[in-house]
Amino acid sequence: MKQFEYFCPKNIVETCTLLNEFGSDAQILAGGTDILIELRKASVKSLKAIIDINCLSELKGIIETESEIIIKPLTTHSELGSSPIIKKYARLLHVAANVIGSLQIRNRGTIGGNIMNAATCADTVPPLIALGATIKLRSADGERNLLLTDFFVKPYVTAAKKEELLVEIRFPKLLQNARSSFVKLGRRNALAISRLSVAVILQKNDGGLLQEARIVPGAAFPKWQRITEAEKILIGQKPSKELFTEAGEKVSEAMISFTGRRWSTEYKEPVIAVLVRRALEACQ
Repeated sequence: MKQFEYFCPKNIVETCTLLNEFGSDAQILAGGTDILIELRKASVKSLKAIIDINCLSELKGIIETESEIIIKPLTTHSELGSSPIIKKYARLLHVAANVIGSLQIRNRGTIGGNIMNAATCADTVPPLIALGATIKLRSADGERNLLLTDFFVKPYVTAAKKEELLVEIRFPKLLQNARSSFVKLGRRNALAISRLSVAVILQKNDGGLLQEARIVPGAAFPKWQRITEAEKILIGQKPSKELFTEAGEKVSEAMISFTGRRWSTEYKEPVIAVLVRRALEACQ
């Protein structure tokens, strides 16, 4: 274990002051499910400071407003998975939170850590992007808001500055006639990192035709994004297995156009198409 200074700030202002002082030589400690493992790796550069934010009550909780849901970054996956608010207004996020890792990981890991770590297998990110989430970053110089889809640069790299702290995630409530799903594929049925995943939101009009569709794959592209080519296929159509199969194939085509053909393509190409179809069917 490397040597470092340990700080436990009492509020956000104190946390931002420490981040401003240490910059890239500091690391935030939230749930600790990733950083405590990374600190043991010889390849990781030495840190001067670990800033433990677990005592900051202002960074915890789920808030419901008239039109939005606000999630504070220290909210654990277990809290997301047991929240009646999340289950009612963002069911796909509720499902994703309940399939992350083990019970112990869900009890410790946080939604903020899942976002800031920016691993391609992060299970909460595809649902949040499908929900149109925005985030708020805070530093000693002030605050700024970003669309979550614009926050990710590439795997493990975000647009956050070294002195910025994630303080809020928010998204609009899903309408009552919207249906959503999250499908995950791992090497095992439990305790597995996502090999591929899909978050989907569908909404029908009064005539039973699809009027809105959002499809966000996970672990399939260099960074998360909605696949608008596949979404357009669905709009104005009546739901069917054939339609959903076509949309899945379009996602598969989009994936290959971004990543090219690699050793894993032979497996991922048909599998992502099937996962998309299953996720769409789960919204029926």
